[in-house]
Amino acid sequence: MSVSAFMELVEARTKLASILPFLVGVLFAFAYFGRLDGVNTALFFVAMLLFDMTTTAINNLMDYQKAKDATYQRETNVIGRRHLAVGQVTALILGMLGAATVLGLVLVWRTDWLLLLIGAACFVIGIFYTFGPLPLSRLPLGEVFSGVTMGLGIPFIAVFINVAPNDLLGLTVTWPVVALHGDFVSLIALFLVCVTPMATIANVMLANNLSDIAQDTANHRMTLPMYLGQGGGVRLWQTLTYSGYVAVVGAVLLGALTWPVLVTLLALPLVARNANRFAHRQDKARTFPMALRNLMLENGGLIIGLALSLLVKR
Repeated sequence: MSVSAFMELVEARTKLASILPFLVGVLFAFAYFGRLDGVNTALFFVAMLLFDMTTTAINNLMDYQKAKDATYQRETNVIGRRHLAVGQVTALILGMLGAATVLGLVLVWRTDWLLLLIGAACFVIGIFYTFGPLPLSRLPLGEVFSGVTMGLGIPFIAVFINVAPNDLLGLTVTWPVVALHGDFVSLIALFLVCVTPMATIANVMLANNLSDIAQDTANHRMTLPMYLGQGGGVRLWQTLTYSGYVAVVGAVLLGALTWPVLVTLLALPLVARNANRFAHRQDKARTFPMALRNLMLENGGLIIGLALSLLVKR
């Protein structure tokens, strides 16, 4: 398999959807708690990227094998178009999954047993997102699972591996007692920060599904817009577009974040323009990129705001 085929199979261009939430979590840990563990952060970054690439490859493999439209299977799906061997793709998936698992277990050993439970949940959702007899992506649940797993799960783990368990959330096992303990205020602050990545990642999938209703119908994929209708899906997309800004302002007003994070509001006019263009027309080639641009604008602004908060705090 060539490098270009591999990059297309794992859709390397989409990995910003993992990297941006990762940066949000790392900067929040540094700005809010004043802590950063370089080794844990590096291990998690590699494991996260490997697992993201694994789930994307599984997605392409399942779409290829379960496609009802022969033209899509031969000419659109990367496996058919690039004439990739299914066995080779499967071996690559297992290799990346195994490496991500080993790195995850190392992180559990270096941190807390709670990470094993959180990581296992993320692994299950990621794998069964497109794998199995009833994959999550073929149900009207894709936006929820992708938004929560990547938009909340990645930043949460990025913070968790950098701070002491008692500062965020920890698990104590003293037979026969199992106790979960943490800081409620810190958890609320982190959740408010994560609204932006959760909403924008869910919106990328929602925009994709809104643009692909005809293709998904041909391949028997019952996505969320098929239940909400085109109009309802667009209204939800617009709501999610602005929810991150509401959460950031709320976090500042509650004292969970400091004022420099409000710099993220500077991108609001561009975000609104992109949202209006997509709401007017849902097209994969012309307007779907608006969702990707808003993903970068909103999360990029939040990352800059957190970095400025760190500088001001110091």
